[in-house]
Amino acid sequence: MFYQFMKATVGSAMRVFYQPWVRGAHHIPATGPAILASNHLAVIDSFFLPLMIQREVVFLGKSDYFTGKGIKGKAVAAFMRGVGTIPVDRGGGRASEAALRTGLKRLTDGELFGIYPEGTRSPDGRLYRGKTGVARLALESGAPVIPVAMIGTNIAQPIGKRIPKLVRIGVVIGEPLDFSRYRGLENDRFILRSVTDEIMYSLMQLSGQEYVDMYAATVKAKVAKGMSIEEATTPTTSPTAAPGGRPTPPLAVPEPSEEEVAEGKRVAGEALKWPGSSSDKSEAEAADEPGETKPEKD
Repeated sequence: MFYQFMKATVGSAMRVFYQPWVRGAHHIPATGPAILASNHLAVIDSFFLPLMIQREVVFLGKSDYFTGKGIKGKAVAAFMRGVGTIPVDRGGGRASEAALRTGLKRLTDGELFGIYPEGTRSPDGRLYRGKTGVARLALESGAPVIPVAMIGTNIAQPIGKRIPKLVRIGVVIGEPLDFSRYRGLENDRFILRSVTDEIMYSLMQLSGQEYVDMYAATVKAKVAKGMSIEEATTPTTSPTAAPGGRPTPPLAVPEPSEEEVAEGKRVAGEALKWPGSSSDKSEAEAADEPGETKPEKD
């Protein structure tokens, strides 16, 4: 109930102010389990992605969101619990394993489960090496992996900025990836790495991001010790061009089409209407009334 309430209230406000656009929503199945594997550019990724799809999706969230103190900390924790966020200890070990078990249970129940394979937000807008938890979930559950690219959230909310600025946000959803051929090999670390790299390659193609073959958490730790991003991401050996050592294809950050922008504006306009209001009538109804003509679309 709280999930739907937040989507109807906060979600409607976000549609009005940001007029987000979406591409490829038809790739998400109407029923059955699926893993949404997304790049991670900003905190607001976890708000916009659920907003732009019809089905309910639950994400993993760092455990810090659930342990805050004071009014603000408790409010954040209550919100995260309300929308079904699963706390995960990013230090790894048994705590991380328990979170993935919870995700597996959701998939077994035929629901959607969202995960950020990079494990943390990108420190500079590039795409970083994926962790193999997403591959293990895919192989154990048999669920398809649907790559999702968030566009522009890092511009709206750079790291360190709490209140996002008004920038049009995009969500690009790719074709489902089927890894059923590897079923039963979830304990083979080479298979897990291969599957993860395939997922990250798809994310790279969808998002147009430059790929860095390092874990984002490792880079952040180096930056915290005083290194620059450039120094922290300089490998000691020749860099890998793309996930899995493949050549890098031509990349470009997706731009919305005129139709996608117009649809975002239309949905934002619908979000402004009160249900059952006198102004809330279809174009067909308006065109049928005497003296009125059907308005032309932009």
